[in-house]
Amino acid sequence: MTAGGLITAPAGGFHGPVKRSITIAGHQTSISLEPVFWQALEAAAMRLALPLSALVAEIDAIRIQANAPPNLASALRSWLFSNPP
Repeated sequence: MTAGGLITAPAGGFHGPVKRSITIAGHQTSISLEPVFWQALEAAAMRLALPLSALVAEIDAIRIQANAPPNLASALRSWLFSNPP
């Protein structure tokens, strides 16, 4: 908690990125995301009845169409914030 008591640490504390390998578009790629983002992606995949790799592939396909595509991890985080549960 801060001195003013307005905010607290996330449940379970702070955690750095975790690297995972996923096959998209027929090739292996490594993605580093914080555990909370992996959990949110897994929940979104379940909600959409898609395998996690299929959801990541869909987001990647949209990402590469952008004028200045961000890296995949940034695209995944942005997608999660624009598509809340």
